[in-house]
Amino acid sequence: MKYDERHGGPYDRGSADAYYRRDFNPHYFEGNTGSGPRIPIEEGTPEYAAYREGYLQQEDFKDWG
Repeated sequence: MKYDERHGGPYDRGSADAYYRRDFNPHYFEGNTGSGPRIPIEEGTPEYAAYREGYLQQEDFKDWG
């Protein structure tokens, strides 16, 4: 499935959280990241599916080394 990958959207936020090895915490922003309200996502919604997919598909991770 193809998800909206806009900066701040659910897929983008899932991918970013995984990249930085943050906990799974479904959310998105109405605008770009940090430029609008942070919206929590409830399980079972299309936004949840997009966040989850972004989180699980991330294969590159921040090297804090």
